[in-house]
Amino acid sequence: MLKIENVDINLKDTITCGQIFRYNIENDDSYTVILQDRVVNIRQDENNLYIKSNDENDLENIVKNYLDLNTDYEKLNNKIIKMDKDLKDIIDSCKGFKIINQPKFETIISYILSQNNRVPQIAKALDNISQKYGKKVIYENKEYYLFPSIDEMKDCTIEELRSLKTGFRDKYIYEFINKLINKEFDIELLDNMNSIDAMNYLLQNKGIGEKVASCILLFGYSRLDVFPIDTWVKKYMKDTYNITNIKDIRDFTYNKYKQYSGLVIQYMFHYKRNKE
Repeated sequence: MLKIENVDINLKDTITCGQIFRYNIENDDSYTVILQDRVVNIRQDENNLYIKSNDENDLENIVKNYLDLNTDYEKLNNKIIKMDKDLKDIIDSCKGFKIINQPKFETIISYILSQNNRVPQIAKALDNISQKYGKKVIYENKEYYLFPSIDEMKDCTIEELRSLKTGFRDKYIYEFINKLINKEFDIELLDNMNSIDAMNYLLQNKGIGEKVASCILLFGYSRLDVFPIDTWVKKYMKDTYNITNIKDIRDFTYNKYKQYSGLVIQYMFHYKRNKE
């Protein structure tokens, strides 16, 4: 078992806040999470993490990167508070919250599936896709399935995807994968684009609107200047600033918080959801 000491993380808030969909909460309050290449079980005891996995190769670095433990959030938060001292209580209430570094392809498929869909249904569809196309892993005498690579899904059909409970999103996933296979779209190019260009590049794909593209860039590419606007954020903005229009929310947030807008919005979302 790997022990990582003196970490500033709220594991529960980070795992369960809606960033990721494929995890189980165990009886000991640990979390079993399916990463790109392995299954990990993570338990927090005060400021320490205890981690087990079916693959312990480079495990500490893998987990630290996944949970964004190498980023100095205290430094980021202090910069945000200087921009807006009224956020201090909210940021304090979100202490230990991290933006998880997720695999790009899985993130894109996950958020295409998220349109007009509930979290249990998204998780089920992702599990179905993984069981159909991904690699099986045995951990603690249980079967898990890694999310498939682009190549592992290259022969998928719309009919297969529909049978996996993807709903109307089956055609969007099918078309997106074929664009990747045919080199009409490259998910790695996004790393070298500014956020505006990356957003526009993503929007070329059917099934990816502004909210989905924002989630992809924030959670899959660590773009803290990009943010989705959901019901909780709308409620916070209406209650706090009497701003209701999505464009006005976006303009207000970016003008006020600049390159940290995405992180601020996550704090607002987390605060408002927990409060109510």
